[in-house]
Amino acid sequence: MREQDESVDVDIDRVGVERTTRAAAHEAQEFFRCSFERAPIGMTIIDLEGGYARVNDAFCAMLGYRHEQLTGQPGDRITHPDDVAADADAHRVLLAGDATSDRREKRYVHASGHVIWADVSVTLIRGGDGLPLYFISQVQDVSERRGYESRLAHAADHDALTGLLNRRSLERELGSHAARVRRYGATGAVLMLDLDHFKYFNDTQGHRAGDELIVRIGQALRSRLRNSDVVARLGGDEFTLLLPGGDEEETQTVAEALLEIVRDEALPVREESLPGLIGAGRRVTASIGIARFEDSERMTAEEMMINADLAMYEAKDAGGDRWARYRSERHARRKAEGQIRWAEEIEYAILHDGFELLAQPIVSLTDNRPAQYELLLRMRDRQGNVIQPGSFLYIAERLGLNRDIDRWVTRRAIDTLAAQRAVGRDIHFEINLSGRTLGDEELLELITRQLHETAVPPDRLIFEVAETAAVAHASRAGAFINRLAELGCKFALDDFGAGLGSFYYLKYLGFDYLKIDGEFIAHCAQNETDRTLISAAVRIARDMGKHTIAECVPDRETVRILAGLGVDYAQGFHLGRPARLSEHLAASDALTSAGRTPVTRSLAPNRPGGRLPQPPLG
Repeated sequence: MREQDESVDVDIDRVGVERTTRAAAHEAQEFFRCSFERAPIGMTIIDLEGGYARVNDAFCAMLGYRHEQLTGQPGDRITHPDDVAADADAHRVLLAGDATSDRREKRYVHASGHVIWADVSVTLIRGGDGLPLYFISQVQDVSERRGYESRLAHAADHDALTGLLNRRSLERELGSHAARVRRYGATGAVLMLDLDHFKYFNDTQGHRAGDELIVRIGQALRSRLRNSDVVARLGGDEFTLLLPGGDEEETQTVAEALLEIVRDEALPVREESLPGLIGAGRRVTASIGIARFEDSERMTAEEMMINADLAMYEAKDAGGDRWARYRSERHARRKAEGQIRWAEEIEYAILHDGFELLAQPIVSLTDNRPAQYELLLRMRDRQGNVIQPGSFLYIAERLGLNRDIDRWVTRRAIDTLAAQRAVGRDIHFEINLSGRTLGDEELLELITRQLHETAVPPDRLIFEVAETAAVAHASRAGAFINRLAELGCKFALDDFGAGLGSFYYLKYLGFDYLKIDGEFIAHCAQNETDRTLISAAVRIARDMGKHTIAECVPDRETVRILAGLGVDYAQGFHLGRPARLSEHLAASDALTSAGRTPVTRSLAPNRPGGRLPQPPLG
């Protein structure tokens, strides 16, 4: 009897276990079903043949289909044709056991026909016997991020005003063509186009009219050229063109056509439009310099641009509205003589204290007060004439004199900070450095020694390097910046956004200030894309605990927009022009004592020619 009772008890226990197991299995299935169907991201179950066995609501909503339109259908029906093969390869790898999951970005075709980019994670589910049962995938829509990255890439490679390629992209194209020339033989030409009388047009008709004319000419140039030709705007009223093919006669024909395009675009479209004639005998025309690669099969892209520039100035000196061809026998001597003359002038200035520093305020957008000053270099020749940096820094860079200039600037800056502290002023300076100075041990020793001797707090010095220079010398830049940080100095990454890898390199460059390139600032009041990019830079800098500075701020409306986007500081002619530091400080004192906001934009007169160039100090 007892054995029978024990048998009954065993049966009851077995039934109980089975019920518990079934309940647990049902609970697990229900949990999976709810998790699958209610997931906020797309979920699919794909059979071993690649068809959709099951899809959830989020996946259907993402792609604009109903459940019954997808269930039982092959996956390649809604996959972009260019991604079908990659899907099949991923499934084969998983089935072969070479991987347990696959993650990548792919494209789907929405029910309405447009493309959806998605981040897709696929996992192969196997049974208890190890045999494959089905694939399960998680799908997240990343179209917005993809579009944003595409806009970033476009902005990094194109001129903000005209949409043409910018200097960085042009140099890349010229470098590639120069490499082809060295390998396969000389062909093609570089054309440098500069507008005649454009400054007068700008001064009399206004900068908006000038921008409109630049845009029209840029569009006309692009429409005239072949798809294989390259046209870029270098800034201002200067365009450069690369014609990869064609003989000399064809190149000259293109130059004549370009001259005609500029004449046509400078004429009024309507009676109320801006006039092409801007004064007695003054019409906006063009001067074009031509340099053919056949002049030297070893010619670099940089040398080709210099040669085209020399020829362009010959055309301009001859009265403009014409082209001139670079001839090595005629221009090479002038180029060499010019470089020798500049080298002598620069070396003389280094030895005889022939440089001077101007200061431009960087204004806090919180209280509209100058937070620090960027130091801008000028040189005086032996006759005492002021020479703008754009005229001599390029030669200094080529001849290796930029390090000596950077040391001079740094020494003078620290001495000035010490002198100002002695009279009770605590100010901050931004000092530009050239890319080749990064890693200069002598400069680091100079900074260390002089800070110790003067007792100037290191954080009053903000060293600034252009993003393109920092990226070009990334390893040296990172080590140099770390050394500066160890001393207690600050670092600013200048012209942020000028390089395609801008956001990538932020991981490796220890910066304190992010200076947003003026190309994004100048037209942000009218351009929504520029505002989007500025906002992105602000968010990233803020998340990293850094500050942002907007460059080249043109007017009050832009200041208001930048403040609304969260930019911390701004500089530009509207907020303060380059002037002697003593003038800025005196104006600031006067306004402070009068109870007014000490912004110093009225210091320097509005010089003819518009904005002064502000390249790095060396």
